[in-house]
Amino acid sequence: MSEESDQAGARVGRRRKPIEQTPLQRALGLLTRREHSRRELSRKLASRGVEAADVRSAVDRLADEGWQSDTRFAEALVRSRASGGYGPLRIKAELSTHGLDREAVAAAMATFDGDWTETACDLVRRRFGPARRIEPAQARKIADFLIRRGFDAAAVRAASQLDPEDWGGMA
Repeated sequence: MSEESDQAGARVGRRRKPIEQTPLQRALGLLTRREHSRRELSRKLASRGVEAADVRSAVDRLADEGWQSDTRFAEALVRSRASGGYGPLRIKAELSTHGLDREAVAAAMATFDGDWTETACDLVRRRFGPARRIEPAQARKIADFLIRRGFDAAAVRAASQLDPEDWGGMA
């Protein structure tokens, strides 16, 4: 074996030990990737072996310094899910799983500046393509799809009864 290959093998075998991060650094690392709710951030830190008291301390400090905000998280989630074709019922349910109270959920939902019925109709146009007339079987498929996506009854009814001229030139 040559001297160069011995040195290369030695370099591969000697790796630096990773520097242990503090709970605050771990939490900040998670927040730099995307917004997290307090509950979600706490859960992730705990799953990484951080003690409960250290979790609370880190999350409280980041919230006090403005790095973590449940309001900002909720608004970002509403924007993301609405643009992804989800309805208000599904979004509200998801926000509730993050430990947000009714007032915070309502405030976040109020930031949506669109119309849920129109969002449902647009989703149907994109998903089901051109249509001459909606047959009963297709109306059921549309309704099932929109219900799974979290739209309310009024939006489902409106989107599953679109007239061909409402399909915006796709007919």
